[in-house]
Amino acid sequence: MAIAMLLTGCGGDGTGAIASSGGSGGGSSPTPTSAAGCSLRERQDWVASQVREWYLFPDTLPTSLDPSGYTTVDAYLDALTATARTQGKDRYFSYLTSIAQENAYNASGATAGFGIRLSLDTSAGARLYVTEAFENGPALAAGIDRGTEITAIGTSSSNLVTVTDLYAQGGTALNDALGPSTAGTVRYLQVRDANGTRTVAVTKSDFNLSAVSPRYGAQIITDAGQQYGYINLRTFISAADQSLRDAFARFRAAGITQVVIDFRYNGGGALSTAELMGDLLGANRSTSDVFDYVTFRPEKASNNTTRFFQPQPQSIAPTRLAFIGTGSTASASELVINAMIPYLHANVGLIGTNTYGKPVGQIALDRSQCDDRLRLIALAIQNANRQGGYYTGLANTVEASCRAGDDIRYPMGDPREASTRAALDFLQGKSCTRITASTGTGVSAQAAGGRVSLTPSARDASPAQRDVPGLF
Repeated sequence: MAIAMLLTGCGGDGTGAIASSGGSGGGSSPTPTSAAGCSLRERQDWVASQVREWYLFPDTLPTSLDPSGYTTVDAYLDALTATARTQGKDRYFSYLTSIAQENAYNASGATAGFGIRLSLDTSAGARLYVTEAFENGPALAAGIDRGTEITAIGTSSSNLVTVTDLYAQGGTALNDALGPSTAGTVRYLQVRDANGTRTVAVTKSDFNLSAVSPRYGAQIITDAGQQYGYINLRTFISAADQSLRDAFARFRAAGITQVVIDFRYNGGGALSTAELMGDLLGANRSTSDVFDYVTFRPEKASNNTTRFFQPQPQSIAPTRLAFIGTGSTASASELVINAMIPYLHANVGLIGTNTYGKPVGQIALDRSQCDDRLRLIALAIQNANRQGGYYTGLANTVEASCRAGDDIRYPMGDPREASTRAALDFLQGKSCTRITASTGTGVSAQAAGGRVSLTPSARDASPAQRDVPGLF
């Protein structure tokens, strides 16, 4: 059996995994079909058999669990993995999704929505901000971009409800107000930005999310008389591979050896793309240098792999790397950071806040007649020094780090933006305050406070929303 491995995101209940697939709009659970073998009980039994065969933490599974008390496959899967979840090892990382939707997302970034990334600041009431707007989405076309505040939401201009009131309602009221991830859904958004306050009607549509922004995702920054590479990877999907190659080819041609790698909102994705990024950072690595170790549970050890660096024609030989991270930085993003530590040590810096903490990955187990893909935690990841197990984030694993805010008043990659500035300062050898494992994640529009990604629940998230925290 071929196993697709994923290091990807997990909606509002977590982030991270390892795989070669992706998905398009809609909820995480596929619609049951009438095909033979696709009754609720048959699907539950299939999931249970896969969990018992492949789950990374078999000692946490119940001896037996009757599925008849559970009305969905998701609820039964959650019950099977409940003990590992209480131990912080599987924070809804194991889930059921759609084969068709995942494949569409991974191939081209296909999804449906407004095309924005949202975060909520509750440090002073409840304020909803756009932290990023995607180039192919309808919101950017309507003039909504990074730094815009959404103050009210409605299905018409006459029934707007303030974000404060929606938040006060609790539960899923704020998420529900934004509507389903379905093309054609219309919402009226009252927004406030540098141009003032206005109400905009935005219709959700199908669009392809560019993994590397054509506006700011790859650039060469000149600062203090020195050139630095800057790359912002939104998600690890195969559609990103050529953009990464093109960016590093530019860096190589310019003789760049110091790079800012912006993973601040990157929830993970395909292991193969993470390995490619490692290769692009490995011009001076030999093919006997280990990038990562992937290990399964003992009885599945025949699937263990050791991945060595494979330098590419576009590869550079970095002398210093600044990785921008937040609590939304997970899985494949953490893997790349961790993989470089044995080779660059304190010349690898984590900039921003502590990362999410997901040193494990999923495999894809498919039941095609039901369009069921079970993403199941089945493997652990370590770097060349066998460092792994960073369930509380990378703050205590990296040898160097610098605290910084995420200042949405400026574009990412702008030297005036707080995290970008701190990353450049780190590359220039300037002193800073180290990140601790308890350091809060996310900051407000003024680069202080408690802003976090607004995400649907793990079970309501589309494949794209799992990998792209805050996507709507």
